Amino acid sequence: MMLIPTHHFRDIERKPAYLRPEERIPPPYPGPAGAMWFIRDGCGIACAIATWFLVLYAEFVVLFVMLIPSRDYVYSIINGILFNLLAFLALASHCRAMLTDPGAVPKGNATKEFIESLQLKPGQVVYKCPKCCSIKPDRAHHCSVCKRCIRKMDHHCPWVNNCVGENNQKYFVLFTMYIALISLHALIMVGFHFLHCFEEDWTNLLQAYGLPRKAAADAQLSLLAKQQPLKVSPAECSYFSPPTTVILLILLCFEGLLFLIFTSVMFGTQVHSICTDETGIEQLKKEERRWAKKTKWMNMKAVFGHPFSLGWASPFATPDHGKADPSQYVV
Repeated sequence: MMLIPTHHFRDIERKPAYLRPEERIPPPYPGPAGAMWFIRDGCGIACAIATWFLVLYAEFVVLFVMLIPSRDYVYSIINGILFNLLAFLALASHCRAMLTDPGAVPKGNATKEFIESLQLKPGQVVYKCPKCCSIKPDRAHHCSVCKRCIRKMDHHCPWVNNCVGENNQKYFVLFTMYIALISLHALIMVGFHFLHCFEEDWTNLLQAYGLPRKAAADAQLSLLAKQQPLKVSPAECSYFSPPTTVILLILLCFEGLLFLIFTSVMFGTQVHSICTDETGIEQLKKEERRWAKKTKWMNMKAVFGHPFSLGWASPFATPDHGKADPSQYVV
């Protein structure tokens, strides 16, 4: 610990460069709100690409296996619009969560000028991160992947290749919500597809591909009908063969069930963290609460924006977090 006439300054080396006036540099100017942000992490990029691939795979199966071949055009149009809208919002939320600065503290802001600008009172303490050489605001934590201190960091999510923090938590919550909704929607459509098509169209498809069926014998089909394959019309339940269709639908069911469980749990934990105003790291470390307690509704508005509106459900509406408070650096 190093004692300074008016305040304490913790976690500082004895001879850091920023305490020598001849080598001091001003802190970098933080980028504007909503500026492009991208983490160059191989694992995170691979997970983000896999996320898009899985959503697009679900789009392919829903459209070309279930909806387009259906003869119920009203059912296809309504479900097609709903599923594509949810998928679009999910991918848009994913992009916003991935490309939004989560609340990174500027590097190298541990300068004498910056400390003096805080106008600290005697006995007050500020912390310096030895990894990124920045003054850590209260409730900020250092991310080893982003290599920055992040304000109100909840966790680093490889699926969005970014930290979930003060500025992008809304987009991450929307991403988990919309992924859970399209997963549930896809599972429901798969169930209806099996119930509707298995007895009607798939009977003809199985006969067309030469598979034995007891129903053919019961119907006393003519010898010519048994020897010649049936013509499959384009208005059947699927444009693909029964084995291919079954494999595609089973894979979609597995993907939908897995992501429905995972994203529902993540959505619930995120909403709980927002309502209690306690990040995942703070809960894990059981940190002492040093910030004012607010109502659950106020905590929700602090993340999604004020006042309540349809913009809460939109990944294109940027919530207003207000101006930065200089006292956030003081403990």
